[in-house]
Amino acid sequence: MTRLRVASLRWSNTRMGNYTVRTLADVPDVLGDYPGEMRMLAGGLEAEQVALTFRRMPQHTGGKGSYGHRHAHQEEIYFVVRGKLQFKLGDDVVEAGAGTAIRVAPEVVRSVWNDEPEEAELVIVSTCDPDEAELVPDFWPD
Repeated sequence: MTRLRVASLRWSNTRMGNYTVRTLADVPDVLGDYPGEMRMLAGGLEAEQVALTFRRMPQHTGGKGSYGHRHAHQEEIYFVVRGKLQFKLGDDVVEAGAGTAIRVAPEVVRSVWNDEPEEAELVIVSTCDPDEAELVPDFWPD
């Protein structure tokens, strides 16, 4: 017989045999003093195959006026949860609102920017690949 067990926030930061439960607050913000937040959940979840990153982006944050990145093997999917964002994908700039998903092939240089007054939230999904991102300086000039 299958038993239904409802997880609640009181289980945060708990490893339960063959699954792990974390909240965003359990995972460090890697942005430091940069506005917004970026939390890479794969490590906190002890994931072996799927990487999941949450990003909160206030107005005028992201890669515009800065660098982009690409990967040797790692495909990424970006999902806009809230707000509207601009993505520079190679030579193209694409606007994406809430509910939009964008798949980016490994070799495409990419960056994301919030030009709107409202905060945006973004989820990034990829594989857990030890392949480091290659930074591309001056990819998206002002």
